[in-house]
Amino acid sequence: MPSSVMPTPRQSDAPQVPAAVSAVGLCKSYGDKTVLDGIDLYIPAGSVFALLGPNGAGKTTVVKILSTLIGADGGQAQVAGHDVAASPDGVRAAIGVTGQFSAVDGLITGEENMLLMADLHHLSRREGRRVAAELLERFDLTDAAKKPASTYSGGMKRRLDIAMTLVGNPRIIFLDEPTTGLDPRSRHTMWGIIRELVADGVTVFLTTQYLDEADELADRIAVLNDGRIAAEGTAEELKRLIPGGHVRLRFTDPAAYRGATTALPESTRDDQALTLRIPSDGSQRDLRTVLDSLDSAGIEADELTVHTPDLDDVFFALTGPAHVPHQTEETVR
Repeated sequence: MPSSVMPTPRQSDAPQVPAAVSAVGLCKSYGDKTVLDGIDLYIPAGSVFALLGPNGAGKTTVVKILSTLIGADGGQAQVAGHDVAASPDGVRAAIGVTGQFSAVDGLITGEENMLLMADLHHLSRREGRRVAAELLERFDLTDAAKKPASTYSGGMKRRLDIAMTLVGNPRIIFLDEPTTGLDPRSRHTMWGIIRELVADGVTVFLTTQYLDEADELADRIAVLNDGRIAAEGTAEELKRLIPGGHVRLRFTDPAAYRGATTALPESTRDDQALTLRIPSDGSQRDLRTVLDSLDSAGIEADELTVHTPDLDDVFFALTGPAHVPHQTEETVR
């Protein structure tokens, strides 16, 4: 399905929460290659925003512009109320950035990494040690604090990386693919850390290749493709952009099957498998309509399965050629 026909979910008419990050018309090119072609963003304070896109789509470029590491060629952006071009120092004082690759120095201990970061933030020696100890404890690194960081596992290094980012008490954190390369247990640990940060009022800007990660964490998701935002919304809003959701009914009694085809004339039949497929958005209302039709006819299906598009379907539809739908299933027997 071409991305050009896929609408972006409308924003609510309710009063908007103050923006932690906003951008209008951000553009960036490298030579004759356009990486960003007019990006608009609005990220409410205290929320998790996930930016999805294929490799090379420009996700890291967006992070670099918003964190003042590089300049945009056009457009405007504000972070924590500061213009990224006119007031880069104000932006840097309000944010923390954790990239795809750890900034941890493996030659020194975890504690020394933390104290080095405290020095960079001009904390006093006493305050720096207090903050370092608190964060090491918060991220379950106290026992490893005196060990060289080179001995840490990937998950431990990533936790130390985020702990170092928090030394300056940032209110906005950019996490550029923070769980890449981590095992499933470490990924879930990182998810818990992100949730704790948001519970403390921190705004998280997350780029990720993991669609389940965005589904699990993000309040809003934007899909970046060919330098533009192809669609934006909550996970559920994005899933509703993709057709193909349906309810599947299976019968073992041919008579019940024939009765169901009459009761549900809009269904697609498979006479050999004794199954019916009814278009549905997966909502409770749609499901109740199907069940009420069966009840009215005195028919009971042997199996009912709800098929709903997931973020994989959204991602493939918006960022590449047509793929075979990868739908989640929920079966009621």
